[in-house]
Amino acid sequence: MNSNQQWQSVTWFEVDENQIDQRIDNFLFSRLKGVPKSRIYRLIREGQVRVNKKRVKAESRLSLGDQIRVAPIRYEQKQETDIPMSDQVAQGLLNRIVYEDEGLIVINKPSGIAVHGGSGIAYGLIEALRSATGKKYLELVHRIDRDTSGLVMVSKKRSVLKVLQDLLRQHKIQKTYAAIVKGQVSLDEQRINAPLLRYELSNGERRVRVSKDGKASETIWTVKQRFKAATLVYASPLSGRTHQIRVHGLSIGHPLLGDDKYGHNVSDQGIAARRLCLHAMRLNIPNYPVIEAPLPEDMQDVLTSLSKE
Repeated sequence: MNSNQQWQSVTWFEVDENQIDQRIDNFLFSRLKGVPKSRIYRLIREGQVRVNKKRVKAESRLSLGDQIRVAPIRYEQKQETDIPMSDQVAQGLLNRIVYEDEGLIVINKPSGIAVHGGSGIAYGLIEALRSATGKKYLELVHRIDRDTSGLVMVSKKRSVLKVLQDLLRQHKIQKTYAAIVKGQVSLDEQRINAPLLRYELSNGERRVRVSKDGKASETIWTVKQRFKAATLVYASPLSGRTHQIRVHGLSIGHPLLGDDKYGHNVSDQGIAARRLCLHAMRLNIPNYPVIEAPLPEDMQDVLTSLSKE
């Protein structure tokens, strides 16, 4: 049975102790395999997802014993475009773990692998880790874009997940990204303070733009190296909005190299950026050691190419 057929009748879920305080959208992402995220958000908006017979919002949090009803789902199945998640690939991800203790895994995710399945992607990072480790309970603490490489936190215990997500909401975990952006950034350090609003394209794809109606968003940019046509910056988001660094860069005239959604056309500069030049390089978590992941080889190659101009 493919995923398009699987959800064509009413589906029920019950919340257990491992899902307490989880957002309903994240709960459904991990269970409605193959259903596009945009379709799940639409189901929630239209009231086709009920918790204890009541309508909910995407950010609503779950409690022990909650009964979740999902109406029949019909949608056009997209062709899968992800990297085939073979056992060899899944096992290879284990070699990319840079930190692990009894409650937390931090993995250096390669560009091109989504953090979880959905929207035509059969498997993502979290499904691969569950397969490779044999652990039933592994949950994403946060997400990064499919094309972004770098550090992703995965909890091994529900208690650790709750603590880390609380720290994220309180902005007590500092995340630092390396980004290669178009043009020469003039200021050595700056705060980009621009509210961000999420919206949908006609095909259901979610995008973000600067808008006075958006949510408050702030990013600190620090220049590390300037080139003739580009700049290497370290970006620290002080809020956790979708595509924040990418849209903030575009808002000041410096879109990220390789970003086909937010303003950079590789052919404009002739720069060989084969993918989005954004890497989650450092995590500063209270009561943990500083966790780092070096700049990946493909981004190093871009810097080498820029330095020769």
